[in-house]
Amino acid sequence: MANTVERTARAVRGGRAMIVGARPTGTRHPLVAAAMVLPLAALLAYFFGGVDAVVTQASSVAGLMGR
Repeated sequence: MANTVERTARAVRGGRAMIVGARPTGTRHPLVAAAMVLPLAALLAYFFGGVDAVVTQASSVAGLMGR
């Protein structure tokens, strides 16, 4: 019991308190990362005209595929 308390106290003092089932520090679920990045990516694509480029490329590929 004393060993567990000592390890917990050391982890809390070091700012690395672990919650049961939590991921290690520095990792993030891929869906969370995508949810953080996609709004900014969409805004930048709209601002710099990337949306038109994607639509043009998609229609060219569709034409090549015969659709």
